[in-house]
Amino acid sequence: MELLRITGGTPLNGRVKAAGAKNAITKMLVASLLSDKPVRFSNVPNISEVEVTVDLCKEVGMQVEWAREKGVMHVVTPKLTSTEVHQRFSGANRIPILMLGALLGRTKEPITVPTIGGCNIGKRPVDFHTDALKKMGAQIELISRDDGHAYVAQAKFLTGSIIKLPYPSVGATENAILAGCRAQGTTLIKNAAVEPEVIDLILFLQKLGVIIHVDINRSIYIHETKEFFEAEHRIIPDRIEAASFGMAAIATKGRVFVEGAQQAHMISFLNKIRTIGGGFSVKEDGIEFFYKGPLQGNLHLETDVHPGFLTDWQQPFVVLLTQSRGCSVIHETVYENRFGYAKTIREMGADVELFTQCLGGKTCRFASQNFGHSLIIKGPTPLYGKRIDIPDLRAGFAYVMAALIAPNTSEITGLRFLDRGYENLEGKLTQLGANIERIRATKKLESLLTSNKT
Repeated sequence: MELLRITGGTPLNGRVKAAGAKNAITKMLVASLLSDKPVRFSNVPNISEVEVTVDLCKEVGMQVEWAREKGVMHVVTPKLTSTEVHQRFSGANRIPILMLGALLGRTKEPITVPTIGGCNIGKRPVDFHTDALKKMGAQIELISRDDGHAYVAQAKFLTGSIIKLPYPSVGATENAILAGCRAQGTTLIKNAAVEPEVIDLILFLQKLGVIIHVDINRSIYIHETKEFFEAEHRIIPDRIEAASFGMAAIATKGRVFVEGAQQAHMISFLNKIRTIGGGFSVKEDGIEFFYKGPLQGNLHLETDVHPGFLTDWQQPFVVLLTQSRGCSVIHETVYENRFGYAKTIREMGADVELFTQCLGGKTCRFASQNFGHSLIIKGPTPLYGKRIDIPDLRAGFAYVMAALIAPNTSEITGLRFLDRGYENLEGKLTQLGANIERIRATKKLESLLTSNKT
């Protein structure tokens, strides 16, 4: 078992580069399965989520060359060597279900993929995905096997359809887009997600040969593609990582320039930073974040789909609000179990209280369902280090950020979650002046941590 040992209280200062977006490259790898043409990706992050997705795609015949240090990857799938993804990938991440949309139009054979996984932040139902694919002509069923559950899908051919999503789900939008690329005629997706990562996927698909465009009111049109081309694509910078370092800089009263951070992808986040008195300056090649005086809370914030405030910014922003004067309210409307980390930061000294009511300007889909999805934060409060086990990726960075604020030492385990989304996190933080090291836990500490979980 590895852990991060962090002694906080030191302002972060310096320059750091945002890696390529995890939520872009993983989807584009799957999209590459649509054709038999070579693709070159650059700015590819060296993280475990990409490793898992590469292995998934190799299962069905993708050939991959990955120069990790250069961030360059060449992929090609000349032919499908299998239409079944091994059950060992069950629960690994959310990518397997997207392979249905990419493969249904390339083969008439049954496609079998394991159920989805990822962080434990709430239910991730796939009925939006399967309903869209069924409307285009796919037959899909969830089967139970000795080694777990899997989805089996098959289509003699796909037909373009009008698909109206009940909620602008990113994954369901991407799945419908991928299926629409090979569906006969035209596919229209209404109430689609329009996150920067979705737009980046659309730009990549256009390079591949797909005729696709985004219209007003969250509408995406995809036309049947009969000819694909070789393509090169640079992955957009990760807006979640960029914001993470920005918040850590302000929370520790430092100054950090995040190379690659793009203002257009972070408008709602930057507005909230300015509202609480945090500093930022947009430059040609990135954004500089800095502390410029006491932070003011008394903020009301609701997470939402893009262009709203991203749910993955919420956890470290809560930690930032613990250092802000006043009482603030966060209403989580995207995932019902996103505040699982609140108990731990309370133990670190934060004054936070969880509510099941919708403490927001709108009633969300979790109303009256007894989910703790609203949080009140009072600040500023001093934070203290402790031993922590990470429950999910973004909560993991919130813990790291709290540990960077605390003047004493914290020991953080569950690093596999951080490794899913942050490239060389401890190295980048060390570069900014943090007192952080990654070490292997002693048998005594490992036993203690394990016993505390049970």
